[in-house]
Amino acid sequence: MSERLALVPLDEERARAVLRGVPGSGCRWGDGYPDEGDRAGARRFLRVLAGSGDPAPFGAYEIRRRRDGMTIGGAGFHGPADAAGVVTVGYGLVPAARGHGYAAEALRALLGHARAHGASGAAGDADRENTASHRVMAAAGMRLVGEDERLWYYAVTWAGAAEAASS
Repeated sequence: MSERLALVPLDEERARAVLRGVPGSGCRWGDGYPDEGDRAGARRFLRVLAGSGDPAPFGAYEIRRRRDGMTIGGAGFHGPADAAGVVTVGYGLVPAARGHGYAAEALRALLGHARAHGASGAAGDADRENTASHRVMAAAGMRLVGEDERLWYYAVTWAGAAEAASS
């Protein structure tokens, strides 16, 4: 949660609606939602749900504006934390929602959620040419930690995150 946005956990019904491209009863979707990234997140969520159960707290979320309840994108985790306690994050917004600070706000909320649930850090990546995503990750507190011919890699770590979650 953040001031302007709510991160609403996907459940089986919402994930299937994303795959069908038809909003469920009472849902409002921004133009362009869901896109292929959202469908990939829904497919990943359903695979995990079928294979090992609900991935909460490291599942997939719809990004909704609080003021009108409109779903404007998706964010989430690519799976549970790894052996070092690091989660991988992803996010995306419909074109009309870009440029308003929503992506950085949603990513900060997602990172806060990860930290509150014991993750020791988070990682993400973006295509080299995707300067908007580079700015989003930097604005959310992630730092550039590497690059290759295709991607820039970002990460953030939190000292004492695991200890804080268990106390």
